[in-house]
Amino acid sequence: MSQQGVIGLIGGMSWESSAEYYRIINQVVRSRLGGLRSARCLMWSFDFGEIEALQHAGRWDDATALMIDAVKRLERGGANFFLICTNTMHRMADQVQSAVHIPLLHIVDPTAERIKAQDIKRIGLLGTAFTMEQEFYKGRLQHRFGLDVLIPEADDRATVHRIIYDELVQGRAEPTSRSAYRAVIARLVERGAEAIILGCTEIMLLVKPEDSPVPLFDTTGIHAEAAVDRALSLVSVTD
Repeated sequence: MSQQGVIGLIGGMSWESSAEYYRIINQVVRSRLGGLRSARCLMWSFDFGEIEALQHAGRWDDATALMIDAVKRLERGGANFFLICTNTMHRMADQVQSAVHIPLLHIVDPTAERIKAQDIKRIGLLGTAFTMEQEFYKGRLQHRFGLDVLIPEADDRATVHRIIYDELVQGRAEPTSRSAYRAVIARLVERGAEAIILGCTEIMLLVKPEDSPVPLFDTTGIHAEAAVDRALSLVSVTD
């Protein structure tokens, strides 16, 4: 029987997208290994209400401490590597990585590799205001992968952010919000975006390929598939 490593997942930010991670990872393992096979994984799931309050209060140091506690739990539990199942909380990826010996599979990296494989140079970015506006995400795309990153104008950024927190993380996918996202995407394409990164793990619950005139890169699906690639490349310890 094929062996696989143990995937560590820091989830609950929100659980709506964490459920998608769990589903996608297990579906991909089954498709590759067949039969009754499923993923070997551990998840530490936050109460997102606590995390959201820290985010919007700007208490990033406190949020980082919680993330470090979470990854240490995964390491003690036997995870071979870990994922942060949200784009925004990659803001503290370096600090979290430095707290443990197991490696982080960074959400930007497999996404950017997919983009570059299609010879795309200019990319539009949708996500929370933190992801769109702060340097931790755009900077990695730009400096590590040489991509030209466009973000929506201020009013559009506010709309995208509001829909994420008021609707998507609460499991709501409203038709009017889908129309709003389509309009934001169209404006990014008018400015020269050759493709769009869905840089919040809940956006895939609302926006589908048919909503965009250019390719969409769904970070949730790409990250989950990359986790399976990593897990199946590892030799696990047998019982």
